[in-house]
Amino acid sequence: MSEAEAIRPLGVDEANAWLGNDVDDVDGRQVGFAHDFFVDAAGGTPVWLVVRSKRRRLGSSHVVVPAANCAAVGDRIWVAHGRESIGSSPVVDPGRPLLREHELTICAHYGISESVGRAAEVAGREGSSVTSRPG
Repeated sequence: MSEAEAIRPLGVDEANAWLGNDVDDVDGRQVGFAHDFFVDAAGGTPVWLVVRSKRRRLGSSHVVVPAANCAAVGDRIWVAHGRESIGSSPVVDPGRPLLREHELTICAHYGISESVGRAAEVAGREGSSVTSRPG
C-alpha cells in the first residue's frame, strides 16, 4: 500500500457500506454497530462514524468516533480507540448537525488537539457554526 492510499480519506460510498456492521474497539471487543456518519459541512467528506452503543446505563445511545481512525475488516469496523474511551464519548443526536463547539469537545475527548486533524479544521471556523451534518 502506498502512502497516498494509507491516508486516503473515507468516501461517502465506503461509509455507506459500513452501516449496520459491528464496530470493534482497538482490542477487538464489540462496542456497538455503525449507525450513520457525519460529513464535513463544507466539503462533504465523512469525518465521524456514528456508533450505536448499548453500554450506557439508560439503554442505547449514539456516540461518534473519528472516521480517520476506523478501518473495515471484513464485515466489521475496527476503531483505534478503547471501549472505555468510545463509551464515554459525548452523546450525539445522529439526526442533527454538529456545531463547532460540540466537535471541539468530541475532538478533545479523543485527544485531538486544536492544532491537528479534525480539530484544526474546525477551530478556525466561526463560533456556533455547523461544522458537520448527518451523512
